[in-house]
Order: sequence, then structure tokens, then C-alpha cells
Amino acid sequence: MSATQVIGEGTGKIVFGTDGWRGIIADDFTFPNVRKVTRAIAKYLSTAYDQSRPVLVAYDTRFLAEEFAIAAANVLSSLGWTVKIVDRDCPTPVIAYAAKYLNSAGALMFTASHNPAPYCGIKYIPDYAGPATPAITDTIVANIDSAADDVPTGVQSHLISRFDPKPDYLKFIYTILDCDRIRSAKLKVKYDALYSTSRGYLDTVLEHCGCDSESFHTYRDVLFGGGMPEPKGDQLIELVAAVKSDQADIGLATDGDSDRFGIVDEQGTVLTPNMVLLLLARHLVVNKGKRGAIVRTVATTHLLDNMAAKYGLPIYETAVGFKYIGEMMRKTDVLIGGEESGGLSIIGHIPEKDGILADMLVAEVIAYEGKPLSQIVAEALNEAGGALFNHRLDLHLSNDHKAAVISHFKHNPPKAIAGIAVKEIGLKDGVKLYLEGGSWVLLRPSGTEPLMRVYMETTSEAQQNAIAQEMQTIIKSLEP
Repeated sequence: MSATQVIGEGTGKIVFGTDGWRGIIADDFTFPNVRKVTRAIAKYLSTAYDQSRPVLVAYDTRFLAEEFAIAAANVLSSLGWTVKIVDRDCPTPVIAYAAKYLNSAGALMFTASHNPAPYCGIKYIPDYAGPATPAITDTIVANIDSAADDVPTGVQSHLISRFDPKPDYLKFIYTILDCDRIRSAKLKVKYDALYSTSRGYLDTVLEHCGCDSESFHTYRDVLFGGGMPEPKGDQLIELVAAVKSDQADIGLATDGDSDRFGIVDEQGTVLTPNMVLLLLARHLVVNKGKRGAIVRTVATTHLLDNMAAKYGLPIYETAVGFKYIGEMMRKTDVLIGGEESGGLSIIGHIPEKDGILADMLVAEVIAYEGKPLSQIVAEALNEAGGALFNHRLDLHLSNDHKAAVISHFKHNPPKAIAGIAVKEIGLKDGVKLYLEGGSWVLLRPSGTEPLMRVYMETTSEAQQNAIAQEMQTIIKSLEP
């Protein structure tokens, strides 16, 4: 949610971060706290919607996620709301789409996204099908202290029904994708569901588009095979091996609730989200003839700025969090909006990140270009002025240390970092140092953990290493 806030006593602290409340199951994410948060959301709903509109409830594949969802449905029905709960675990973009086309009062989604198995979470998705704005979440947060956490009396079971959001979502997705073009390309695709909600969705789309596909881990495992439902790095070793051994055109994956994407090229290289954003921005303009603004967060590559300049498109920078990108998508025509953490949406789609669509759009790129994905990537990079090097440091700092670091860089910024002049300071989200020559450094304290995240982008690996070393030295010197 809008900012980290610790509220309520209950059975554990309820902490709201950038995208809802997440906590450890049976520690702070408990049934009493779920009922408390649900009542806080219901109080907001009573001021924003007529009770003739249903509230949707969905959940991912986590332990007890369905049971938490049922508990929320019971609370809502006891307050007089009609509730439609999904018939199986469901991707976040799917329930977001349903929230809009069913003319609902929004949706409650029980998910901890890419977080490890011990976590669960809940987020509220309004009827416009995107993340709740800070104004909405602040209202919900303000309602929590006075919300009860007891088991509801007067549950109205007749107000609760199950529904399948899949057919309408797939019908919509097929209007965005060029299914015939993908079908004609006869792509060989490997798909790793990572035990996520995209199973039964992404594989269905691949089949519809005539792909020769092989799927892995397409069943529910609340422990995610002992790993994390995060489509990058160590979690994609099996997918990379399958792509290389069978000479596939592409490998696809999603995170736990399918709003983030994972892409492996034909050489077995896991593409960074920054690279996928660049690739798809170019594809939408060059191959599909679309126009609109490019929107990225402060932590996302400036190669998108170069691509926007090349094609005469507006470029907007937002704070971290897809809710800010979604807000821009509701205000203006956005060609593509995305973030370095692996979420994106495009013009004509809902203002919510969608890993299923993102994966299929990359397959669509190959179908249009008729070239290996690695070659298309190289050409997109060349158009954007050449590769940039991205790196992130996750530094474990106390809250006092984090505050001292942000204060220092905000009020006494260095004149140069690693010999590169600082030309501008941005305070949109944390502190961003814009350096000469297109490099930049972003310091962003975590709102929910004792972490300082330091993002950087520069023109060479040597420069990246020098910047990282100097930033760590400065930050260490500021320890209280």
C-alpha cells in the first residue's frame, strides 16, 4: 500500500507495504487479522460502492490461501455484501480483469506474489482493474484500528457463490495478441509454471496459439518445490536446461500470482525485465504500429527513455510500485508501462501488471520478426544506443542508519560518484542521483525490512563496480 504503516495489536502487527499487506502465516498473517483487514476494506467499500455490486474474492496457491479467502467472504456476507469467490486459485491479472467486467465493488486477492512459501498476503483491487491508489489504501489503513477481528455472526451463505473467471479473461487476451501470427510461427516453447496460478492459463494460451509447448511444475505445491515462486535466476535452472537441450525458441515462466514474467531466450539466457520492457516497447511501435507514452519507475532502465526519444514518444517516470504506473494508464494513452522487478502492461489492457500477457507478447515478437530472440534483443539494444549495466545492492541497515543515509544524500549530495559528476538530484522515491553521461544511482529504503536498496545503471561493468564500491563506502561511513 501507499507507505509502510504498522497498525493494530490483534495477534500480530499488520504492516502495509507497496502492494498490500503481507505477513508470515500463523505469525502475523492469521485468521483474526484477515477478518480485521476485511472489515476495514468493507468499511471503505460502503463509502465507495452500492451494495448491489458484488465483491470478488480470489487466492493463489499458498498454504491456507483458499481458507483465508473463505474467511473474508464470510465477513463480507455478514455485512450484507454479495460475494463471488473464484472456483480455484487464480492469477492476479485475471481477478483484476473480472473486477472490471463484472461491474463489481472490487476484489480481494489473497497472495504474497513472489515471496517465499511461509508468506501470505491480501490486496484490494478496485473496479478499474488496477492496484489501489494511496488515497484508497490510506482510507483502508485508517479503518483498521477500529475493525473487529472476531468470527462473524450472521454469515449469509446465500450471498456467497463460486465463479470461473478464466473464460472471459482468455477471450479478452486473445483480442490483444495476434494469435494467428503466433500460430503461423510454430514456436517451440518451454513453460515452467513454478507451481503458480498461471497453470491452466498460460499453457492454454500456448495451445490456442498453436505452439509446440512442454510444461513443468503445473500442479499446486504450497512449498513451491522448496524454492521461491520468482521467475528469475536460480528458480529457472530447469527451464534454462530444457530450452537448451531441446533447442526451443523461448522459455516462459511467471511468479506465484502470475503478475510478473520470466523469459529465457533460445541460448538459455534469462532476460532481465528491463530488457523485456525495451524489447516490447519497440515491438509495439515497429511491428504493431501502436503509439502512446512509455512509463517506467525511478528504478527502471533509462534505455526506455532512449527508445521513446527515437520514436517520438512521451516518457514518464513514477515512484516504485505498479499502482503509479496504473494511475498513469488511467489518465493517458500508455503504450507500455513497467518496472525492473518484472511487471508490465500495455495499451488496450487493464492497468495491472500481467505476466501471462507479457510472456505471450515476447512469443509474438519472435513470430513477427522471424529471428532468434537473442538477435532481436541485440537489435533493440542497438536502437536504444547500446547496452547499459544495471546492478542492485541490498544493504542490511538499521532504521536509524537508513534515515541517516537518506538525509545525507538529500541534504549533502556528493559532487561526483566514482569520478562521474552528479548533475541532478531526484526525490520522487528515495534519492536518485542523475550522473553525467546517462548513469544514475537510486537509494531507496525498504518500508518493511531493515534494508537499503541501491540501484544503479551505467555504461560499463568497470564503472558499475566503481560506483557500487564508492556507494558502500559512503553508506558505511554514515552508520550512527
